Amino acid sequence: MSEIINIYCDESCHLEHDRQTAMVLGAVWCPAEKVRVIHERIREIKQRHGLRRHLEIKWTSVSASKAQFFLDLLDYFFDEADLHFRALIIPDKSKLNHAAFNHTHDAFYYKMYFNLLKIIIDPACHYNIYLDIKDTWGRRKVAKLLEVLSNDRYDFSRKIIRKIQTVRSHEIELVQMADLLIGVISYVNRGLATNEAKVQMVQRMQRRSGKRLTQTTLPREGKVNLFRWHAGEVE
Repeated sequence: MSEIINIYCDESCHLEHDRQTAMVLGAVWCPAEKVRVIHERIREIKQRHGLRRHLEIKWTSVSASKAQFFLDLLDYFFDEADLHFRALIIPDKSKLNHAAFNHTHDAFYYKMYFNLLKIIIDPACHYNIYLDIKDTWGRRKVAKLLEVLSNDRYDFSRKIIRKIQTVRSHEIELVQMADLLIGVISYVNRGLATNEAKVQMVQRMQRRSGKRLTQTTLPREGKVNLFRWHAGEVE
């Protein structure tokens, strides 16, 4: 029987005029049968630090008072063999020229999601994809993303990608894990260093991954897979 994989997606600084340079899309994935256990391990880490089991994990909450908690979450990601992460980095949104490609920032956003996800999809498996709900994710765009990903894998009967669904991040720990890892990638790619706890997170992820986190990795890199996209490439 083919393995069922769940993919959980989020993004950072994705708005066109948010005055941020780097835009990062990211996905965490694992076997569907392991999701419940992984969620429970994450809740146990919260409890060990005296936090509520269902506290929402956010990169924006990384601070000195909770530094060890977030470092423990990051270590759990690296210690758990069934967890994987991929990020697509657009280092400078100011260089985007949507008019030259006859589309909007919204259209560009979902095309980048296609580029994020297409490397993860293995035709030998089945996939459920969960997107953190955003105003940009209308029903038609979700359906279009499903169509494009399926066609790219000649999956016209929709047996490989079973569904793409929008969800609320505060309800799903693995969407929150995606937010945390994307936050690390965004922070280092924006050249920030003003929050010591976030600097520690960057340094820990660099050490555990063996990567600078600002460069493209090999396409089939399994644990931390990065693609740094540059303006001028086909949008």
